[in-house]
Amino acid sequence: MMAFILPTAVAVFSYMTVIFALALLKKDNSIVDVAWGIGFILVALLTFFLEPGFTWRHILVTGLVCVWGIRLALHIYFRNKGRGEDFRYAKWRKEWGKLFVLRSYLQVYLLQGILLLIVSYPVMLVNRSKADRFTFWDVVGVGVWSIGFFFEAAGDYQLSEFKKNPSNKGKIMRKGLWSLSRHPNYFGEATLWWGVFLIALAVRNGWTAIVSPILITFLLLKVSGVTMLEKKYAGNQEFLDYARRTSPFIPWFPKK
Repeated sequence: MMAFILPTAVAVFSYMTVIFALALLKKDNSIVDVAWGIGFILVALLTFFLEPGFTWRHILVTGLVCVWGIRLALHIYFRNKGRGEDFRYAKWRKEWGKLFVLRSYLQVYLLQGILLLIVSYPVMLVNRSKADRFTFWDVVGVGVWSIGFFFEAAGDYQLSEFKKNPSNKGKIMRKGLWSLSRHPNYFGEATLWWGVFLIALAVRNGWTAIVSPILITFLLLKVSGVTMLEKKYAGNQEFLDYARRTSPFIPWFPKK
């Protein structure tokens, strides 16, 4: 396994260092959000080609990760285009002062590189395995991944269309998937990684990959996703009413 992890780690940290250098030139750390999805594609393709020969499961998992990563990167790129640095990074730029460059490299880029490697672990397990027997876990995993991808992609699209309407400026999105969950896109991202983990259960030691969906779910719920975004709406009466009626994460029927 080290034959996979070591070169993949070197590639990821080199990649994040290059992105960091570009961010310094652009004076915009937001580009790391675009780089996040592309980083998973890098891991998937690198581990795919590191193993001589391939099975249909290698193609399946690598393909799923590439589809997800491309869609996410393009969505974030067009969403952020022309908007300047995201409020999270702008806030840290002010708070970190003279240590901004060092802390950005360590806490934004290298840290995300480590997290990326851990979340990608089931992809590495699958791409190093020679097992190609079709199993129950493959079917369930693809099904769960598909549900997650739908919620993430559809949720992002619905929110994007909502924000395009000038009359919605300052308002809270409460329709479509957003009536079932306050964060259907985050729910979708966590769910699709649970799907990749389920596929990994079909290969040797696949159970160890559970660290991946647990980590991404924790990050989305408690660190960079739900918690951070909802702090932005603290004191907003419309959002408080929306939050009272709507499930915070797992989609469910709204309360009356």
